[in-house]
Amino acid sequence: MTTRIAGMLTIALLATSPVLATEPRAVPMDATLRGSDGKEVALSRWRGKPVILFYEDRHSTTLNGPLKDALFSRGQALGLLDAAWVVAVANLESFDFFPARGIALSHVRDEEKKWGIPILVDLKGTLGTAPWNLPTKTSSVLLMDGAGTVVYRYSGRMNERERETFFHALGTLLGRDIPKETHP
Repeated sequence: MTTRIAGMLTIALLATSPVLATEPRAVPMDATLRGSDGKEVALSRWRGKPVILFYEDRHSTTLNGPLKDALFSRGQALGLLDAAWVVAVANLESFDFFPARGIALSHVRDEEKKWGIPILVDLKGTLGTAPWNLPTKTSSVLLMDGAGTVVYRYSGRMNERERETFFHALGTLLGRDIPKETHP
């Protein structure tokens, strides 16, 4: 199975990966979700530079913790966090009723402050339907180019090799080499 990276490169991916990427969409994608304040916001708001998007339900927020840790440590060390947007989307479809919605949004606001990244909420399961078709009960990681075209997509727990594939794709989009993670 392969994934095309921005029309420039093809990366081979393990067929044994949990739920892997389908061929990336050749057109820019957008969706209207909600911010933690409840106001509508379009994903296209983050166009202009690459977007790293995490889509997770409440039970899968730690599933790709090693990727998040590596992203922030390498991102800070290499200045990547200024070159790409990091956006999280919380699948809160099961909390779209009173009073659970308010409690869930309050928790998302707290997490936004803690991590310093925007966390959007998907109250209607928008990213679980076409054209996105993301699994709603796991962690999905997408990498979109500055125009909003999905160039990398992975669902499930990433192993070290899959994380390096992600960083290679990100480096290709940014036009720079991202060195492999070193372990002490």
